[in-house]
Amino acid sequence: MDLSLERPEGYIYVRRVGARGITLIDREITRSFLLAPDRAVEDWPVTAVEALDASHVEAVLALRPELVVLGTGERQAFPAAAFMAGFLRKGIGIEVMDNAAAARTYNLLAGEGRRVIAAFIL
Repeated sequence: MDLSLERPEGYIYVRRVGARGITLIDREITRSFLLAPDRAVEDWPVTAVEALDASHVEAVLALRPELVVLGTGERQAFPAAAFMAGFLRKGIGIEVMDNAAAARTYNLLAGEGRRVIAAFIL
């Protein structure tokens, strides 16, 4: 059997999710960030899901998402209703999951050419 490594092309992908950081292609990020298929916005000023509120919605919307995937750390935790409502009022779906599941979902959707934005809390 012939095994060969194929790396996705055309979008920034998540290569690895760890307890303290997430590796994008070949670079590890250790602070919360936003990820679009064409760019990463580092140092997103969120350190816990409890800190999310309506004021954090605009930074995500500025990336023009079709769908938002929120990674809340090692465990799934739901943010305040005001944060979720900010997306739903604009007709943008949001899914909340742990960082590993969010990374898998983001990679799958970005690989399909969808305009998905992942928000990772670290």
